[in-house]
Amino acid sequence: MRVLVVFSHPCEESFNASICKTIVNSLEKDGHEVRLTDLYTEGFDPVMRADERRAYHTAGKNTAPIAGQLADLNWCQVLIFVYPTWWYGLPAMLKGWLERVWVPHETFVMPTANHGIQSKMQHISHIAIVTTCGAPWWLNKLVGEPGRKTLLRGIKYLCKPGCKTLFLAHYKMDTSTKASREKFLSKVGSKLAAFL
Repeated sequence: MRVLVVFSHPCEESFNASICKTIVNSLEKDGHEVRLTDLYTEGFDPVMRADERRAYHTAGKNTAPIAGQLADLNWCQVLIFVYPTWWYGLPAMLKGWLERVWVPHETFVMPTANHGIQSKMQHISHIAIVTTCGAPWWLNKLVGEPGRKTLLRGIKYLCKPGCKTLFLAHYKMDTSTKASREKFLSKVGSKLAAFL
């Protein structure tokens, strides 16, 4: 399958970077085609400027600033997001990627008085999240997991009907151990293999 891994963490020595490397290596070993979007390394600008916002609804003009990102999105069948859960949600960098890259006319059709929002990403049949959370499982659930809902409900809605999803989280990251991190990396490889 054609897999786009979207990675969002500023530190190359982070555990999230180890997760990303494990995922890319596992996918390539299993014969998948992989493209990696490393938002920090690529210097992606998550800020939507005024001129870009004014052109947001104009077909053609709204794709100019993010053409390369959009090409990868149109290429893939699988989206895998790797990021740290900060304040229970998506890092600002990743949220900015969603806001700037998932543009009307390309990823969805804007709703009208006669129909609701319509998907244009029906080639994407699988979405996975692999994340770390400083808080325990129960506290993330209590808060409502806004990051998980944004991707596995909101973005999923714009993909293929019946799009399969996977959510993997290493909770209590702030008190993790080498053993807990190694166990999680092993779990990531096996769960992704079964998922795809």
